[in-house]
Order: sequence, then C-alpha cells, then structure tokens
Amino acid sequence: MKLTHLNEKGQAHMVDVSDKPVTTREATAQAVIRMQANTFDLIKNGGHKKGDVLAIARIAGIQASKKCSDLIPLCHPIMLTKVTVDIELDDKNKSIKLYATCKIASQTGVEMEALCAVNIAALTIYDMCKAVDKTMIIEQICVLEKSGGKSGDWKFDPANQTTKENN
Repeated sequence: MKLTHLNEKGQAHMVDVSDKPVTTREATAQAVIRMQANTFDLIKNGGHKKGDVLAIARIAGIQASKKCSDLIPLCHPIMLTKVTVDIELDDKNKSIKLYATCKIASQTGVEMEALCAVNIAALTIYDMCKAVDKTMIIEQICVLEKSGGKSGDWKFDPANQTTKENN
C-alpha cells in the first residue's frame, strides 16, 4: 500500500477525489484526558470559575471539526452534515473520555474532522484547567470506527489493539 498524499516524485499533494462516488461517510474518534482528583471533581461538580468546562469543550470540538482543512494542509474542505461531541466522566480513573462523530455525504472521509474535534476538546479542557493542574495527560487519541467510502466499514478496539472490517 502506498501513501496517497505523495505523488510519484514523493512530493506532497492533495488527493484528487473528483472521480470518487458521493457516499455517506461517518467516523468516530476518541481522546482521553487524565487529571488530578481535585481537578476532576472541580469539573464534575461545575465549580470552575471559568464556567462549564465540558460545555465549552464540546463547542470547541464541534468548531474544530469545521476548521479541519484550515489546520491540516492536505485535508479537503468539506460540508459536514453532522457533528457530535460526547463526554464521559470516568470517576475511577479521574479522566474524561471524549468522543466525536462526524458525518457527510461526500467523496472523501471524515476521520480527520473527528480527530480534530476530540483533540481540540481535550486541549480546551487542558487550557481551562491548567491553572489548577499542569499535569493533565491527553492520550488514547484514535479513530474508533468509520463507515462508507471505498475502503469500507471498520471498527477499532484500542483496549485489545484489534480491528474488525465489515467489507
């Protein structure tokens, strides 16, 4: 398999998708941000003086997905039809799990948009809470599943490092 963003001379270029069929495509990505217990409790209980950390992170993630092609040079500008950012609090591990799902009817996928969403949502949490916790760790960033397009459907289980393809 070859890298699609490099031409025969090894030079970077945007992939030509004009001959690809328009299909419904969807991708879900995740990120996890771990923090100290007092930081987690502050966010969970809504006690942060800057406001609702999770609501702002959700909005930041949605906005980031729409700006993906401005941030990543070879991404196509696309018209997203759906973006969700879901947030789970993990009391046991004092972490926040972020999930972004992006959907489109297009000639190109939305994995990068979902990844942008979870990254910026996690960075927003870090930014809002860095004054009380400089040791937060952002990790486990990956695409969990995608559907549509030429390469078909697949799911990734990060806990077991396994991929299930549904072609």
